[in-house]
Amino acid sequence: MYFTDRGIEELVERRGDEAVSVEWLAARLRAFVDTHPGYEDAVERLATFLARDDEDD
Repeated sequence: MYFTDRGIEELVERRGDEAVSVEWLAARLRAFVDTHPGYEDAVERLATFLARDDEDD
C-alpha cells in the first residue's frame, strides 16, 4: 500500500456514496493548489491523467 492510499481510502469512506461533477472536482483542485502551490505540478499531472482517461469509452 502506498502512503497516498490512506488519503484515497478516507475519501472513499467519507464521500463514497456521493456523485460529483467535473466542475466541482476542478474547483476543489484549484482551491487545493491555491492553498498548497508546491503541489501544482502533481495536481496538473493528475488532472491531465483524468482528462485523458479514454478507457471508459
